[in-house]
Amino acid sequence: MSIMANYWAAKGWAVRLFTFDDGREAPFYALHCRVAHVSLGIAGESANPMQGIIRNLGRIRTLRQAIQSSSPDAVIAFMDKTNVLALLAATGLKVPVVVSERNDPRLHPIGTVWNWLRKWAYRRAFRLVVQTESAKSCFPPAVQRRTVVIPNPVVLPPGNTTKNNQEAHKQIISIGRLTPQKGFDMLIQAFARVASRHPDWSLVIWGEGDQRGPLEELRDGFGLRDRVLLPGRTRDPHEKLRQSILFVLSSRFEGFPNALCEAMACGLPVISFDCPSGPREIIRDNVDGVLVPEGDREALASVMERLISDENERKRLSSRAVEVTERFALEKIMAKWEQVLHDAVGEPGR
Repeated sequence: MSIMANYWAAKGWAVRLFTFDDGREAPFYALHCRVAHVSLGIAGESANPMQGIIRNLGRIRTLRQAIQSSSPDAVIAFMDKTNVLALLAATGLKVPVVVSERNDPRLHPIGTVWNWLRKWAYRRAFRLVVQTESAKSCFPPAVQRRTVVIPNPVVLPPGNTTKNNQEAHKQIISIGRLTPQKGFDMLIQAFARVASRHPDWSLVIWGEGDQRGPLEELRDGFGLRDRVLLPGRTRDPHEKLRQSILFVLSSRFEGFPNALCEAMACGLPVISFDCPSGPREIIRDNVDGVLVPEGDREALASVMERLISDENERKRLSSRAVEVTERFALEKIMAKWEQVLHDAVGEPGR
């Protein structure tokens, strides 16, 4: 979302970004100076269903007022529940609303009521944008007819190059929220299978989340406190990737994993579970990375050991991995988004 807002702001478009937070913390991702960021102060958990209904009605009212005050040509909403609220808020305003799913709907439950509301509301969206064909297939035909598949762009910082092997340490890297979805428990278990045979290698998992405690306990149970590191969040993932030799995505499910694309763009050989959805549409198996059967810890450990032991194989995969920057180039992906907006507005030059 920040990449899209920055891209259009740099082109001179008027972009207003509404977020539900209260604005007390600065955005984690840097925004272009021309992006008007407005914190609506409507986030928060509800103690019971009745309070949830009341709060969501308030969110809809606040969001509707924000949309009306900005008089946009179009609205783009991100993520399931926010999509529903945006569609309800824009009812009757005659503003086209494009909604965007960022995960696999089959494996990311949002509750019975929200799921029903999503099915009802998405029929009223101008377009639904999903990141993979697999995600598109989750929705009924009436919604699929309004659906466009647009993957994420792969963006590297200005002047960034592929990794410098002279700077790299003998470490496997992974990046993501410390949540069950990301499967870092399986990654630690797989690494534990090969660790004793490769004592000079370590595993570094960048990210933060509510699973930190269980993951540290699992790591310590294998006696790997000094070799499996969980240093927290990083604002410079590309630098951390360049310092590593191998990237692993161990997710149970995905939407379109940015970290995997970034690792490939930095020239790392990558391994990923063939989970739904995303990795199969990014990795060309045994060409620019390796896909492992979903959830198979033994298979993951086997491929990790193979690539740890075979530098030539790592170089072969690395040489093709960087092609991801061409396949998912920013200009190519943003052209797809602009076509959606042009269709919504009805005037290609507007």
